[in-house]
Parts: sequence; C-alpha cells; structure tokens
Amino acid sequence: MAYSLPDLPYDYAALEPHIDAKTMEIHHTKHHQTYVDKLNAAIEGKDDLQYDHVDDLMKNFDGVPEDVKGPVRNHGGGHSNHSLFWSIMASDAGGDPAGEAASGIDDAFGSFKEFQEKFNATATAHFGSGWAWLVLDAGKLDVISLPNQDSPLITGKTPILGLDVWEHAYYLKYQNKRPDYIQAWWNVVNWDEVNNRLSAAR
Repeated sequence: MAYSLPDLPYDYAALEPHIDAKTMEIHHTKHHQTYVDKLNAAIEGKDDLQYDHVDDLMKNFDGVPEDVKGPVRNHGGGHSNHSLFWSIMASDAGGDPAGEAASGIDDAFGSFKEFQEKFNATATAHFGSGWAWLVLDAGKLDVISLPNQDSPLITGKTPILGLDVWEHAYYLKYQNKRPDYIQAWWNVVNWDEVNNRLSAAR
C-alpha cells in the first residue's frame, strides 16, 4: 500500500491573510507531494515498511534498512511532519489555548506567554531549514527544533505542535522576515486539534 497525499481540511485561501493561498497550494501540491512520491519510490517492494500511517514508519525508524534510511528520514519525515502541520491549522483559529493544552503549557513553561516566547525564539534562531516543535517527551512538554525534515518520532518524542520554518513555507509573502511569519502563524493555530493530539499522546 503506497502512502498518499492527504487532502487539506480547508481550501488554500482559508488561512489568509496570515498564510497566503499561493504558498499553501505550492507547499501542499508540490513540496508535500514530492515527499510522498520519493518515499514511495524508496520503499517500493519493501512490504515491512508499508504501515497504515507514516507516523508508524517513523516510530520504527531504527528498523529501517540502511540502504533506505536516508530517504525514509528525509521523505518519510517530510510526509509525517506536513501531515501534522496541515491538521494543526485552521481558519478562525488562534488565540490562547484552552483545556489540556493550556494546563500542560502552564505546568511546563509557567504561562502561555512564556511558552510562546520560547517557541518563537527557537523557531527564529533555527539555522537553515527545519522545524520548531512542541513535543511530549517522557510525559513532559518541551520545545525543540530539528533540522531538515527530521521527525521527533525518530527520537521517541511525540510531536504535538509544529511550525515549518523552511523558506518555502513563507518566502512568497514574508521574504526573509521569518519572525513576521512566526508571529502571524499563531493566528491560525488550531488549539482543538492540539488538545486532541496531546490527549492521544498521553
């Protein structure tokens, strides 16, 4: 069973003006599609790598044969990371978290404001291409960044919230102003889905 590109839960213009429609379309149909296609090509004929969900492939990365470890890390990670990314955004979203996410963030970081400052600093300071993540690690929430398309799942951490800071995610609208993109992105964070992910992870 080949992996496939997931449909977005909204149209390409739904996150305007914070993320523009053209960026969303290119990001989804070109970048994410390429990760899916290259992952499928890398594992063709390897039935033991055909999981129902790509996240299970990344959780079992240690068992991936050496000859395809690189492509699975890059393209499997790209598929997994983007599948999460689309799901934790929505129109008419943003604001402060509620429920389990709010209490978990307060416990781990002191307040939502302190968490947001740490996340923003991590995303801004990340050198080159990669992601900023809110992860659940051994039952505790933490903020990390990872290079390229590395998935937190490879290291046993569960991604709860992730921000793509590759230039293709923001350059059409924000050019080199990554901090402006990061600040705008908070307006589309779907805290209901973040809560769902946190509850499932726990």
